[in-house]
Amino acid sequence: MRIHRIEVEGFGPFRQRQIVDIDEYADDGIFLISGRTGAGKSSLLDAICFALYGGVPRYDGGEKRLRSDHCAPADATEVALEFTAGDARWRVERSPEYQRAKKNGTGMTTAAPQARLFRWEDGGWQGVAARPRDVGEALHEILPLTQGQFLQVILLAQNRFARFLLAGGGERQALLRSLFDSERFEQYEADLDERRRRSEARSSESVALLDRVLAEAERVSADLADDAEVDPEGGAVAGAAGVATDPASRIAALERAVDRARYRAETTDNAVDAAAAAREAAETVHTRAERAREKQERRGAARARLRGLEERDGSIDEARAELAAALRAEPVRTAATAADQARDAAIRADAAAEAALREASGAAIGIDLDADPVALRAAADERAGALPALREAAEAEQALPRRRDERDRLRAEDADRARDEAAAVRRAAELDARIAEIDALLPALGEAAALAAAARADLVDAGERLAACAEAEECEALRAQADARALARSAELDAANRELRTLREHRLRGNAADLAAQLVPGEPCAVCGATEHPQPAAAADDAVSDEQIDGAEQRLDAAMAALREANQAAAALAENAARARGRAGGETADAIRARRAEALTRVEAAEDAARRRDALTAEKASALDERRRLRELTDAFSAERADRASRIAVLDASIREQERAVEAARGSAASAALRMAESESAVRHLRVLADARAEREARAALHGEALARLADALETAGFESADAAASALRSEQEREALAARVRGHEAALAAEKATLLELELEALPEEPVDTSETERARDDARAAWAAAVQAALAAEQLVTRLSQLLTDARAAHATLGALAEEHAVIVRLADTIAGRAPNTHRMKLETFVLAAELEQIIAAANLRLADMSDGRYRLRHSDALAARGAASGLSIEVFDAYTGLSRPAQSLSGGETFLASLALALGLAEVVTARAGGVRLDTLFIDEGFGSLDAETLETAMRTLDELRQGGRTVGLISHVEAMREQIPAQLRVEALPGGPSLVHQTVRLEA
Repeated sequence: MRIHRIEVEGFGPFRQRQIVDIDEYADDGIFLISGRTGAGKSSLLDAICFALYGGVPRYDGGEKRLRSDHCAPADATEVALEFTAGDARWRVERSPEYQRAKKNGTGMTTAAPQARLFRWEDGGWQGVAARPRDVGEALHEILPLTQGQFLQVILLAQNRFARFLLAGGGERQALLRSLFDSERFEQYEADLDERRRRSEARSSESVALLDRVLAEAERVSADLADDAEVDPEGGAVAGAAGVATDPASRIAALERAVDRARYRAETTDNAVDAAAAAREAAETVHTRAERAREKQERRGAARARLRGLEERDGSIDEARAELAAALRAEPVRTAATAADQARDAAIRADAAAEAALREASGAAIGIDLDADPVALRAAADERAGALPALREAAEAEQALPRRRDERDRLRAEDADRARDEAAAVRRAAELDARIAEIDALLPALGEAAALAAAARADLVDAGERLAACAEAEECEALRAQADARALARSAELDAANRELRTLREHRLRGNAADLAAQLVPGEPCAVCGATEHPQPAAAADDAVSDEQIDGAEQRLDAAMAALREANQAAAALAENAARARGRAGGETADAIRARRAEALTRVEAAEDAARRRDALTAEKASALDERRRLRELTDAFSAERADRASRIAVLDASIREQERAVEAARGSAASAALRMAESESAVRHLRVLADARAEREARAALHGEALARLADALETAGFESADAAASALRSEQEREALAARVRGHEAALAAEKATLLELELEALPEEPVDTSETERARDDARAAWAAAVQAALAAEQLVTRLSQLLTDARAAHATLGALAEEHAVIVRLADTIAGRAPNTHRMKLETFVLAAELEQIIAAANLRLADMSDGRYRLRHSDALAARGAASGLSIEVFDAYTGLSRPAQSLSGGETFLASLALALGLAEVVTARAGGVRLDTLFIDEGFGSLDAETLETAMRTLDELRQGGRTVGLISHVEAMREQIPAQLRVEALPGGPSLVHQTVRLEA
């Protein structure tokens, strides 16, 4: 990853947009970021982190004050970062949530977080994502480093990599876990513990199941213990064994119980076979007795039925004669029925012909009605030929009033449409005039409305300047008070100074008197060495003590501090007043108020013009739409009127033609419809009369033929008359009943004779056979067999139940053994993974994995530490047991080649700690980026206290850092060390202005 450009605006200490072009340092490879404390050097690194991840680590858990405190309400807050990852160049822009001025109206509103991602393609930035969540997901795919990894390998902030070197095992484990995503191994440990608990539960369930099976088997086989039978091998079966406690012994006892149950089942099966044979013999004897008794009863019944049948022979002969006469009369029935029907039809046809003649005579048809059917049909067909023309004329006559009404309605509609069309033309002309009027007004209103934005900006500026004037006046008033206080503090300082000088003078005079009191005549003076003392100083009455001097000095210091504080307050107020006057632009409050009133007037005028413009624009759009609809309506009216005129002309011609046709068809009748009705009536009566006369002739002929066939049928059947044949007739049901009676008698007689003959051949005794003794013997045998079967079933069920329990017990015992073996393996594995015995190092799986990563990190770090320490120091990974049962495996020791011993990293000096931490951080960066898919680090930032290094160590560190830029890498260093400013020509200086905001100054070479 290579960072090209950083842009910050309204972020941290930066109010105006600041641009840092990292590509300018590509030739140097290393550059220095310098500036006073608090100027905003680290804020540039915060901006990089915020652009990529939407957060800043140093604000985690606290108030996220990303927006600059120097921003005005209308100022924006945004960070932009351009970088290359892989083979593409990207630009991410991000804004945090902050309070800004409302765009419309007054007051503040909350600006939502914003994020946008672009890719450089085809000579321009192409949008990729436009929401914070989408941008975050896209960046995760582009840069596969978490925020913690990014901070550990690219933005090496203050104390971050030194903390990794000096951290304890627990803290180092937490950091490595965040970098290498090893939480899944902790989940493995939890999963194994859960598996151990499930294994224990399964083992307990298996033990309980085996115990339940064996207890059930012992309960079921309890009655086998009293058996004194002989087993299949001839030996006595042992009684109940002693109560066993271990599962194997109890299973063996169950096996012996199964053998005893099988022996009992075999014995009961033999008893069942013997009882079944006795039952079958008794049932055979009883069945024979029952059959003989039944045959005796059937023989007696057959004799009685045969006597009854023979007594009914006379009535059966009469039934036979009646049935024969009915069968001979049946053909005569058909001929007589046909003759009666033909006679009735002839009578009806004659009556119909007379009725048709009467109706036709009353219709005044105008022809001879006594003519034959052929002549009548010819006259009817002739008149029917003229009916279609009459029917068409009658329909036209009926439709003429409706068609005349339709013509009148069309003429009225045409007059209405003519009036509507004229009104639409007039309205379109009015709209054209109004549209032209609006077009003349809109340009001036648009120009006036366009001044709204400038007027609002002037109004806001005037408001801000007026607020600045008020602030300046307040500061100046407070400054006058502060100046007065400063003058008072100055007077107090002069008084305290005079007091201290007076006390010191008095003290000097008191010191002379003390020395004079110590003079001895003839001995030298301790001050001047003279042996004579002509005028020794006399003791003063106002001697000053040390406590008085100290009190005066304290009052002088307090007065000086008070004066300094008063002067600082006055200066601050003066500076604030000057800044406020500067923001006010040097104008007076009255002038600003006048300008604000004028801007307000312009805003109101522009807004009024905008409202009028919008209203006229809407009115014009509505007028244009209405005019378009009116033009479409007039076109539709014209087309409709043309179509209606054509329809009226066609309708007029059709009405005149139908009137001529009706007049011709009516003749002398009152109407064409009446003429058609008279013709239809004549045709109908003629055809009815012709058909009736033809039907009468045909029916008379058929009646004669039917009488001839009846005479032939009577002669053939042997009846003298039709009445004699009718009396012999019987219905079909009666004939079937007679035939069935005759057949039934004959069949019953033959069956009874055959049955009696068969039973007589049996030679049965005449005395009844007794079956009570055989029945009692049969019931006793059945009861004995049922008891034997019940005993056999119970014995078989016992064998089945005990066998199943034995199978279940063996399976549960085998499962218990397998579960015990599996449980032992799971417990050992879970304890080992969790760092419990037999794990002698008390190292969990996650710690073991992280220890392997730590070894690679240390190996990469030692490649640089050996050069930086001239081969003296090497880092070592230690997996020795930690004290007091703490987790082991992530300790770091420092091997000192001068002593040949390893010692804790905390024993290194400040400079040595910096070198070791830097080497470890660079090694960590290499390993982390390799784990993240081999991300190349072309840009690196180090924010660390280089001031703790002596000149020689600093030179070593600089040599190492200089090596980092090989291969095109660019390294940014944040430091206050003057020597580094002299050694690194490419610099990025962050300057804090007197008013508070910071600016960025970028130089590639120092000025001469």
